[in-house]
Amino acid sequence: MSEVEKAIASAPEPIAALLDALNATDSNGTEALNVTAKFVATPEGTALAYGSLVLMALVPIFFGALRSVACSKSKNASDMPETITSRDAARFPIIASCTLFGLYLFFKVFSQEYINLLLSVYFFVLGVLALSHTLSPLLSRVFPASIPNKQYQLLFTQGVAEAKEDIINYEFDTNTLVCLLASGVVGVWYVLKKHWIANNLFGLAFALNGVELLHLNNVSTGCILLGGLFVYDIFWVFGTNVMVTVAKSFEAPIKLVFPQDLLEKGLEASNFAMLGLGDIVIPGIFIALLLRFDVSLKKNSRTYFYSSFLAYILGLGLTIFIMHTFKHAQPALLYLVPACVGLPVLVALCKGEFTEMFRYEESCEEEVLAKDDSSETLKKDQ
Repeated sequence: MSEVEKAIASAPEPIAALLDALNATDSNGTEALNVTAKFVATPEGTALAYGSLVLMALVPIFFGALRSVACSKSKNASDMPETITSRDAARFPIIASCTLFGLYLFFKVFSQEYINLLLSVYFFVLGVLALSHTLSPLLSRVFPASIPNKQYQLLFTQGVAEAKEDIINYEFDTNTLVCLLASGVVGVWYVLKKHWIANNLFGLAFALNGVELLHLNNVSTGCILLGGLFVYDIFWVFGTNVMVTVAKSFEAPIKLVFPQDLLEKGLEASNFAMLGLGDIVIPGIFIALLLRFDVSLKKNSRTYFYSSFLAYILGLGLTIFIMHTFKHAQPALLYLVPACVGLPVLVALCKGEFTEMFRYEESCEEEVLAKDDSSETLKKDQ
């Protein structure tokens, strides 16, 4: 695993907590957009904004789920993604709540300007790595064969002879270097201009990497995680003003945005509808798990993946409809969790695969592969 991939693989868990701490769909900012703003969006502009947000939410889930299958098939243990266990899932809402409330207190006590400056630097580094990791497979397919893909190594050690110890050992190639440079340009653009397109490029990269590299070990763990965040989301949106306050103060690419006044003002539009990345990543890792379950059945069918993907579309559409109707912040997981869990479970009951679905365990599958490999090695030795 490259250093870039290791950095991304280790980053999603704390990032996911931070992202989900700000995951009330759209209306975290829509309250400001539709109630206090002087600009009144046209029906066309509103439809374009919400339609674009839905499309941008589906892209990282779909492709992140596909890439998660390739991760799970890796035979090298160092290449495996971060796995969320049932214990992690149970603690996740508590961690997310502490993160959210901590940010709320920080914004109350310290200057918002300095906090956002630190966050900009932090997300600049993570964003460049995430976007580079996202672009690397695409660039490798279109990289001209005439240009040699040379290997490089950045090595920094301390000590001599037997006492020598590696401090930095970063291996990369020409493809990775080009991706890092391109991502760095986007990062500088975001830091200097905070443009919504640069924000969305980083946001999409974070979401796709989260879905790809964060794996639930079984369906039960997914239900625990989504169930806990279901309660968490409702409490912090309807019970307090903490989430809305933090979302308005927080300047970082932890949400996808699209201007409702794009038709009137072009790329300089500023009246945004928004969707928190937590509303993409959290259901997305569950949908990716169901795709891997489909693959494990070896029936050349993607029934559970497509049913959960359809459920996500319906749940997100219902969220936007209710938010737009009542002009109030909506906890998206209130609608996404019952849809994404309920429809696949209903399909499993109809197909008689309910027990098989909840018995599916990725770690067990890896152990079986390891035992098979060791058996083959033993036979060869004999």
